[in-house]
Amino acid sequence: MKRKGNYLVLFLMIIGIASCGDDFLDQTATTDLSEESVFADSAYAAGFLTDIYADIGFDTDLDRFGEGGLQCATDESEPRASSRISSGLAFATGTINPVIVTTDAWEKCYSNIRKCNKFMQRIGDAPMIESAKLQYKAEARFLRAWYYYILLRHYGGVPIVYDKIYGANEPIDATRQSYETCVNYIIDECNAILADNILRPRNSGRSNGRISQAACYALIMRVTLDAASPLHNGSGFGTDDTKLLLGYANADPQRWERAYEAAKRAMQMQGDYRLYEVHTCHKFPDANDGKPEPGWGFYAVQSPGEFVNVTSDGAFSYPFAAYQEIILMKKQEIRITTCQMLDPPSCGGNGAAGYAYYDLAKAFPMIDGKPIGESSYAYNPLQPNQNRDPRFDVSIIYNGSKICNQTDYFYPIYTYKGENSTQDAVYSGTPTGLYTRKMLPRAASGNWWIEPLQSRPLIRFAEVLLSYAEAVNEWKGPDFSETLGDGNTYSALEVLKLIRRRAGIAPGTDGMYGLKAGMTQDEMREAIRNERRIELAFEGFRFFDVRRWMIAEKTENQPMHGLEITRVVDENNKVTYVPREFVVRNHVFRKAMYFWPIPYAEIVKTPALKQNPYYD
Repeated sequence: MKRKGNYLVLFLMIIGIASCGDDFLDQTATTDLSEESVFADSAYAAGFLTDIYADIGFDTDLDRFGEGGLQCATDESEPRASSRISSGLAFATGTINPVIVTTDAWEKCYSNIRKCNKFMQRIGDAPMIESAKLQYKAEARFLRAWYYYILLRHYGGVPIVYDKIYGANEPIDATRQSYETCVNYIIDECNAILADNILRPRNSGRSNGRISQAACYALIMRVTLDAASPLHNGSGFGTDDTKLLLGYANADPQRWERAYEAAKRAMQMQGDYRLYEVHTCHKFPDANDGKPEPGWGFYAVQSPGEFVNVTSDGAFSYPFAAYQEIILMKKQEIRITTCQMLDPPSCGGNGAAGYAYYDLAKAFPMIDGKPIGESSYAYNPLQPNQNRDPRFDVSIIYNGSKICNQTDYFYPIYTYKGENSTQDAVYSGTPTGLYTRKMLPRAASGNWWIEPLQSRPLIRFAEVLLSYAEAVNEWKGPDFSETLGDGNTYSALEVLKLIRRRAGIAPGTDGMYGLKAGMTQDEMREAIRNERRIELAFEGFRFFDVRRWMIAEKTENQPMHGLEITRVVDENNKVTYVPREFVVRNHVFRKAMYFWPIPYAEIVKTPALKQNPYYD
């Protein structure tokens, strides 16, 4: 699929099938001949759809802003130093405005929405079997809803063009629709796709990465969860003329019921989706001295280059079955960018994904599931992985981490400063004393010289479980439990225990995985939010989560920290290491930043387009 897409991109560049005009709500094919040529050929027509797929995960790309992605616009990572002000840095420092904000969300989404409309209009002309046309059309319809969802979570209500394809000289209606209208449109589109029953419950083989029924259920789940959350559910945020663009007029607890029902439906969808729970690294048996590696399944789902196919009988091939958790992923070819973005300099890294904050590193609990300072295990900043939640070691590179370079699986990374420091040291290699490990592959070729196949999960079953936990706690409370179709009993607490069990946290004698028994609704809410923070770290969730929960004015208005380790050699050649927590940057959050500003160029071109509040 990807190979055809690359060929098509070159083809489109030559014939201009999609113009690069200034108005991304108003793009048109250059000539009827070029359009006819594309849809007169089955390979070109399929490639046109592949070109729409190409941007599916752009909004959560680790290097989206050049010096980092959304993780650098929130309390997860420090952006790479640069002479320019990236959108990530502008969000971190409270200086974001319509002039400097990146335009990708607006431009790429509307460009692809237009492509979806064009594809659905013309796919009937392509010389291919009818079942393929129906499948491709359903995929394009989902992708259109997906790009509208990206617009919605960035800007609130936006103009909906429906099936319209505007001509070059045709006036467009740029009126922003209400938040409620946009929510209903996305949900209705997904439900219509499901009603047609064209898509498979799960894809396999070469179709991995294509849209499935599960993706539709999951998108409905995301939209309803956002809509029920405090920011949108009648908070009154905004000015009199923008409130309905950003949320509902009145708070309605029953929106949590809809979110709960959508999450429950997603949990029970066909396709045998579940957490990938494996505690032994089969592919690299020596990676943990031949011993079981608790939480290895968490790593595996972050390294989708090792995904395997689902066989026709529904079984998963041994030893890799991480794909069972993946609902939607961004497929990529062999390329070096992931390792370059994340690796320390000694492994060829360039910092394009930013550098993890110590605040996030400390949010991971100890191996008994208790927070640092409340656990029976002592926390040692010089050995931060010792007796820790195994997800910490998978997510963060710290002083003494051993990672894979071009020749050595156990290549050590040293971030200390002082005598014999390396290029990876704090202040020279990393401004925080840490790097990001999540999504770095472990394969022997997993380095910036020879990178393995690299794909990235966009929706996985862990998110579905956490969404269910959040919605059921808000609607039913922390004590509610129910038995679903798989015969298992679920509640907010049971979901958290499932997530932590897969992570490799010890259950303890009480089987609570470090969680407090008898939590109130408020306590459960905080437990769920913290679990989302560490389970979904660096995946593009945190930026929007703290906003929809309306806690960004707290989480984003405080200093962000790093960890400095100094190597000291005394006159007797005795070596000691001295840790010190330090402030990397003071984050600043303004009320306007609950939503993105619509790019200034779009406002100037289209006066009817209303800007988001507090950006004047």
